[in-house]
Amino acid sequence: MSTWNSLTGATSVAALLLATACGDRTPSRTAADSSATTGKSPAAATLAAASARPGALAFVTNEDSQDLSIISTASDSVVATIPVGTRPRGVKVSPDGRTVWVALSGSPKCPPTMPDAECEKLKVDKSKDGIAEVDVATRTVRRILPGGSDPEQFDVAPDGSKLFVSNEDAGTASIVDLKTGRINDTIKVGAEPEGVRLSPDGKHVWVTSEAAHTLSVLDIATGKSLASIVVDPRPRDLAFTSDGLKVYSTAEQGGTVSVIDVPTHKVIKVIKMPADARPMGVLISPDGKRVFVSNGRGGSISVINTATNTIEKTIPVGKRPWGIALSADGKKLYTANGPSNDVSVVDTETLVVLKTIPVGKVPWGVAIGK
Repeated sequence: MSTWNSLTGATSVAALLLATACGDRTPSRTAADSSATTGKSPAAATLAAASARPGALAFVTNEDSQDLSIISTASDSVVATIPVGTRPRGVKVSPDGRTVWVALSGSPKCPPTMPDAECEKLKVDKSKDGIAEVDVATRTVRRILPGGSDPEQFDVAPDGSKLFVSNEDAGTASIVDLKTGRINDTIKVGAEPEGVRLSPDGKHVWVTSEAAHTLSVLDIATGKSLASIVVDPRPRDLAFTSDGLKVYSTAEQGGTVSVIDVPTHKVIKVIKMPADARPMGVLISPDGKRVFVSNGRGGSISVINTATNTIEKTIPVGKRPWGIALSADGKKLYTANGPSNDVSVVDTETLVVLKTIPVGKVPWGVAIGK
C-alpha cells in the first residue's frame, strides 16, 4: 500500500464563485416562477434576498435524471441544468470556486430493504464510475476523473489538490490526485462507506461505514487507520465543530445522532431524534451554535442546540431530505428532497421554509459556492 501524500492547512468551505462567471449566460433550463413557491410571504422574500449575495450558487445532484441543477441563491430559482453522468450523488465546490465535482456510479440502486441476492442480479457498469469535473463558467463537464469503485461521497483537500472518496461497494476510500488525474492510493475502511470529512486541521479523514456501523479515522500522512469508532446502525454522514474537538454523526437506522470526542475517539452523547426520523445529512452552523440534520424518510430537518445537545425544533420539508447545505452567512439551509424532486429553502433564524424549488429527478446532494 502506498502512502497518502501529506496535506496541511485548515479544511476549506465551498469557496468563492465570481458573480460574473455565470451572470451573462443563458440558462439551459428556465426556472420555475413564483407560483411554484409554497408559503413565501413578502417579508420572507425580502429576508431571502438580503441574506443572499450576488453570485452565490447552489449545485444539486439529481440521481435519476443524471444531471446537476444550478440554483441562484439570490432568487432561489434554477438558472441552469447540466447533464453529468450516471447516478450523480456526492458534490463539492473547489476552493477557487471555478470547479464543481460530482460523484458518478455505474452500480445499481440497492436500498437497505433490498436483499443482497436481488441486488446482485442487477446490471453493473463500472465504466460509468468516476468523478465528473464541471467547469462553472462554461457549465460543461471538463473531464471524468477516476474515483474508485462506486464513488458516493468525498471531501476536498484544503489546497484543492486532492479528493478523498468513499467507494461504497468496495469498502474502501480512494485518494484522487487532481493534477495527474490518477488515484494515488486506496485504503480499506468499513463496509459500505459513505460520509467523508476532513478534520479542520487537515491531518485526518473520517469515513462512515453503513454496514459495519463504524467511523474510520485515517491519518492522511501515512494512510493508516487510527481508530474505528462504533456508533448506532447505518451512520450516513458526519460534521466537525470548527475547533475540531467534536464530531456529530448521523445514524439512519439507529434514529440517532452521536457526539464524538475527537481527541479520545469516544462517543460522549447519543441524541435521540424524532420517532419517524431517519437521520442522514448533517451540518454545523458557522457560529457553531446549531447542528442541522436531515431526517430522510421522516421528511424533516431537526435543529440541535450544541450547548445542550438537545433538539430545538423539527421542521417539515420535502420527501426524504438527504443532502443539505448552508449559505455562507448561515442564514439559509438548502435540502435535497429525493422523491418530491425539489429543494427546500429554510430560513435558519425563523426556522420556516421560505421556498420550494423544483429541480431534476431524485435530488441527492447539495453544495454551495458564494
